[in-house]
Amino acid sequence: MAKNKIKASDSSIMDTYTGTTTNFTSAMIGQKRYRILRLFFFKERTFFRLMVAFVIFAAIFYPYPRIAMWVGFCFAAYSAIANDSIQTIGTFIASNDDRPWWLLWLYIGGIFVVTVFVSWSLYDGDVSYQRLTSKGFAEAPTSFHFLQLTAPLILLIITRMRMPVSTTFLLLSAFSGTADGIIGVTQKSLLGYVIAFAAATLVWLVLGKWVKRITSGKPSPLWRIAQWIISGGLWSVWIMQDAANIAVFLDRSLSIYGFLFFAGFIFFWLGLLFYLRGDKIQQIVREKSQVTDVRAASVIDLVYAAILYYFKVMSTIPMSTTWVFLGLLGGRELAMQFSKHASTGRSAGQTISLVLRDVLFAFIGLIISILLAILVNPNIQSELGEYFGF
Repeated sequence: MAKNKIKASDSSIMDTYTGTTTNFTSAMIGQKRYRILRLFFFKERTFFRLMVAFVIFAAIFYPYPRIAMWVGFCFAAYSAIANDSIQTIGTFIASNDDRPWWLLWLYIGGIFVVTVFVSWSLYDGDVSYQRLTSKGFAEAPTSFHFLQLTAPLILLIITRMRMPVSTTFLLLSAFSGTADGIIGVTQKSLLGYVIAFAAATLVWLVLGKWVKRITSGKPSPLWRIAQWIISGGLWSVWIMQDAANIAVFLDRSLSIYGFLFFAGFIFFWLGLLFYLRGDKIQQIVREKSQVTDVRAASVIDLVYAAILYYFKVMSTIPMSTTWVFLGLLGGRELAMQFSKHASTGRSAGQTISLVLRDVLFAFIGLIISILLAILVNPNIQSELGEYFGF
């Protein structure tokens, strides 16, 4: 009897000990997460103070349309460059670490100025290659909502956390006059992801042996020249798609002075981006396999440029180049994982987790952008009200 009591007592003690250990472990995990979060905000305190100042700035000037449009443009220009441009020049930066930052800047910045100047000249002051002539975006804003000006700041914060969200969704959705505009952008972007994923899988799985052969050994100096040409072409095609994300704040036809400010401001922000070597979001590119090799980077950029050019010709509806980029890298990573001619250096589970994580972040950006569009646009609120019967 006593023996049973002792066993019961021991069991009780063990249950208590196990429960205490579990609670202690949970508490330790919670404290660790808290310390990491606190460390992040401490390290980024200057950045968050700047964001608070920008929010105050937006609150002061959003009631004055002629000032607000340039304030919003400045916010959008830096946020779009810091987030979306890494898709196109990220591999260029990663594979040219041995080159001075100012040389890369003058090359890429010069292509930007020439590309937007051609659009401004051909399309009567429009710098977006007519991306803003589609339904829902054709009219320049005559007044601004506070959230429209702060949307680029939300993008900056998300970018700081290294989340590859879509600039197109987050910025353009806030200006869409109808739900049809958002639906059109979403459909085209989803199609872009699927095509990019399939194209990357085809190139790196079916043509894996050829890709391995051309990327093995020491690269010829001609590869460097080829990469600069391909990266320049990709950058130009990307501008044709994504300049709309920045120009959406402005008049659809810019004067010569408006164009000079538009081009000059972005040109100098590109300089800052190259000086910082891509900043936080560049990690999304660097963690992928073999992107620092000039030959692998050239193959990636060539496939990406071909897909973006196809969608440029396909229609003038804006699209998320972020989704195309994630589809391209995702398909490539999976193809390399299961190809006998390439290796990612990770397990299959790690590779799949990496791809799904990027997709999850992209969908988070889509949800945030849709919520912004609903909060900002009375027309969309009315359409939703009629659809759901309230």
